[in-house]
Amino acid sequence: MLSITNPFEIQVLLAEKRRQKSRIGFVPTMGALHPGHISLVQKARKECDFVVVSVFVNPTQFGPNEDFNKYPRTIEADAQLLADAGVDLLFLPGLSDIYPASQPEIGIVMTGMDKILEGKTRPGHFNGVLLVLARFFNIIGPCKAFFGLKDFQQVAVVKNMVSELFFPVEIISCETMRETDGLAMSSRNRYLNPDERQDALFLSEALNRAKKLVAEGKTTLEIQADIQAFAIKFENIRLDYFEIVQASDLNNINQPLKAENPVALVAAWCGKTRLIDNAALIS
Repeated sequence: MLSITNPFEIQVLLAEKRRQKSRIGFVPTMGALHPGHISLVQKARKECDFVVVSVFVNPTQFGPNEDFNKYPRTIEADAQLLADAGVDLLFLPGLSDIYPASQPEIGIVMTGMDKILEGKTRPGHFNGVLLVLARFFNIIGPCKAFFGLKDFQQVAVVKNMVSELFFPVEIISCETMRETDGLAMSSRNRYLNPDERQDALFLSEALNRAKKLVAEGKTTLEIQADIQAFAIKFENIRLDYFEIVQASDLNNINQPLKAENPVALVAAWCGKTRLIDNAALIS
């Protein structure tokens, strides 16, 4: 596995790969890798000729009181996992490689989908996500980029950017990987102490409750009231939001059974760690 930090070196290398008709697959990560990340690599490996993975903790998507400084950085272990998974190129840029200016002078601003759910709780978060991905897409020029559906809203926002800005890359969304007890895999799970780890199951259990309530014909408001009452039973849980939206545009809906592909999205603080999850409500 090659490891390169310089964006211009990568551009030269990958331009040659494209001349050779290689299909380039890209998996962007912030490191602290787990089997969920590796499942994205495996998908890319099956569909592409040359697989690039980036490890970069992107400061522009963190708010002033979020966990940028303590976000886990485990590059040696990550590199070994990626090499074992058959990655061809590890892109490991430094901060100045991606943001040569101390403050980026060019940004990407959305006008709708980024203002709700995660965007409402974390203002500016998706602007930072799109900014770094736009730079990565320009540097790497992938045919396909692979994202996990645990970050459901992020996938929708990225697809919107790719469509609006005519990036020649196909966004491939992959199913959420879960622990054996149902907890969605996340790099932030390692922050949880044993009691918090047990209470973190609230998120997946809330989604399962919502599926049953949808089958019973309950409305969104009835389901939200049930989930809010359910959250109180967990000592370490503080519910941020539980919303039911249409998968196509993330618009809120009141009657899930009449909606197109209703999806429940949940975010909650578990101790000092904020976790998210989601699930389709109708199989």
